[in-house]
Amino acid sequence: MALSCDAIIFDLDGVLIDSDAVIRRRWERWANERGIPFEEVEAVYSGRPALEVIEEVAPHLDPEAELDRLGDEMATDVEGLEAFDGATALLNRLPAERWAIATSGRHRTATARMAHVDLPAPKVLVTADDVDQGKPNPEPYQRAANRLGLAPERCVVLEDAPAGVEAADRAGASVIGVATGHPPDALAAAAAVIPEVEALRVQAEDEGLRVDWRRDARG
Repeated sequence: MALSCDAIIFDLDGVLIDSDAVIRRRWERWANERGIPFEEVEAVYSGRPALEVIEEVAPHLDPEAELDRLGDEMATDVEGLEAFDGATALLNRLPAERWAIATSGRHRTATARMAHVDLPAPKVLVTADDVDQGKPNPEPYQRAANRLGLAPERCVVLEDAPAGVEAADRAGASVIGVATGHPPDALAAAAAVIPEVEALRVQAEDEGLRVDWRRDARG
């Protein structure tokens, strides 16, 4: 099985960058300091904007103030942060106008992490600061496609979180799940599930991209 598209839109954390340890560490510390059971936070933070998570699990707190503090910590904590194997090479092979990143993280966090692991900067970067509604709402992927000058239906999205898979699907894009933080069954709504971005094979053609994946990946 292969997919043809005009561009690929990548989620950042869990797809291009292995930041799970940082994200978990920061959310756990935040929850503990505010007397909120971490299990409640852990159940909802994956793939979603931090502001929406805070509003859901701590409606008694000032969400903007909490977001500013948490955002500072997320942007400056780089211990254990690294790019997934094959991520940098893949992005460097793609024509600049054929890919974008749409992340639930804030702009300063996303750019700090990309710089730390030496990922190339995309021409189109959509963050939580750019949208009114985050994933699973389709807006992040709709906005990224629009900034590329494309319809979402002509894009393939790589996502590691169920909320992101739902967002891309609702936007009308084809979705490939990346099972770095969730079991493949949790990403079953995707057209295919691969173990990591290194399994992806992309070939530039005259009229777009052909996206394929290793045969040991789940289709």
